[in-house]
Amino acid sequence: MSGIAINPSKLVGHRVALLLVLVLMAGTPALRGGQARAQKHETRHEIEQIEDAWRTAILNGNVAAMTALLSDDYIAITASGTLETKDKALANLRTGAYHFTSIDFSERKLRFYGTTALVTSRAEVSGSAGNRDISGSYRYTRVYARDGQGKWKIVSFEVNRIRQPGEHK
Repeated sequence: MSGIAINPSKLVGHRVALLLVLVLMAGTPALRGGQARAQKHETRHEIEQIEDAWRTAILNGNVAAMTALLSDDYIAITASGTLETKDKALANLRTGAYHFTSIDFSERKLRFYGTTALVTSRAEVSGSAGNRDISGSYRYTRVYARDGQGKWKIVSFEVNRIRQPGEHK
């Protein structure tokens, strides 16, 4: 068996140097998977503006604005559990299948994962779907991703009604 002589004092020195490099790298925002504080604040502001633009587009039936907000592969899971593509969402907006008179957000939380943002929130809604009242409290999750031009697009949405104890569907 051929042996390689290792000087223990050099091995300790290499470990210390490696540890130092790892500590320095961990402090770098890009390597932590995070954003610099100023960039994160700006990105948070961007997403909040898009959330408000979505709300305004829904309330005003603005198909052009909604078209710009949704990614081409957008998919939603509605409160009734059905899947809704971008085309279907725009058609519903165009025809007035859903009519909202107010949407108020609260308890909004934003989280970032590289080029993806996740928004969870509570919404107090007044509106109707045809002749059915859909007013009430909802929780939703909206997922954003940066497109090839660096613009945030809504790629996914899921909403669930908050039911009171004893309330039926």
